[in-house]
Amino acid sequence: MSDHLSRGIGTVDSVFTAGRYGERMVIVNLASTTAAERDERAARTGGRPTLEFAQRVPYDTYTHASTLHTLQQPLSTDPGEMSFLVVSQIMELYFNLIRHELREARTLLRADEVWPALAPLRRAALHLEGLNAAWQTLRWMTPDDFNRFRDLLGEGSGFQSAMYRHVEFLLGLRNAALVRPFRGSDVHDELTTALHEPSLWDEVIALLARHGHDLEPELLDRDLTVDHEADASVAAAWVLIYRDNGPDNHLRMLGEALTDVADRFGDWRYQHLKAVQRTMGAKVGSGGSNGLGWLQRSMSRTVFPELWTSRTQM
Repeated sequence: MSDHLSRGIGTVDSVFTAGRYGERMVIVNLASTTAAERDERAARTGGRPTLEFAQRVPYDTYTHASTLHTLQQPLSTDPGEMSFLVVSQIMELYFNLIRHELREARTLLRADEVWPALAPLRRAALHLEGLNAAWQTLRWMTPDDFNRFRDLLGEGSGFQSAMYRHVEFLLGLRNAALVRPFRGSDVHDELTTALHEPSLWDEVIALLARHGHDLEPELLDRDLTVDHEADASVAAAWVLIYRDNGPDNHLRMLGEALTDVADRFGDWRYQHLKAVQRTMGAKVGSGGSNGLGWLQRSMSRTVFPELWTSRTQM
């Protein structure tokens, strides 16, 4: 991010974040203001909002809302399809936001910045609550409602969400086969890179080792492309951490922040299962899976497993 943007002064010409999902066009000619300038303007106008702009309104320049609202292109004339499409897009935005927070937390933990890492983890847990709430707006949909436009989706399925796969990879849920559907798209390389990078949980385990906990050596040199299986030495480390109730025990706070993320993510998977059950029962999925059965099996894969197994020993 440019220095003049981070300081909040001058005119922002552009902002660019590398990466397929991070790229954004940017803010063009959005003049920043200071608190003193805002106070002066309010005093001059009597507190009335600005109604005249030489070009595009600054809000749209920043949010690209006018572009966002062109991205809803239903395939049918059924009025319910718009709801399904918009909620799906909202979930995609949340996936990207959660990915952003988890990557930030991972970077901080890699640098032993435990206390600062709590903030993005707490934000991620709250974003997951927002994601979960999105399911509620589809509770009106019966199988008959869905059937009115389902055939038009072809083989399109939420299973094919690349951004959701990024979130799973960050949480430590790894399956190299799930990258294959994207071989013909421009997101394949970044997903492959994400599959081979340490997950958030891998960085947590490395952090525990650096803090002197006696962990199995192979945990720090394993195949990152497969799921991490619960390990007794990691669970034992968390038992010791949780026994220290001191106010400066940042690792204990980290454990609780991670548990909140895992808990909310589990809620999302359950809500997904119930939404599918409600709208299509046990029918096969559009993307080729057996639908309900696939989701039920996926729920058996636990995020941050030792945070759960250790509680039996506490």
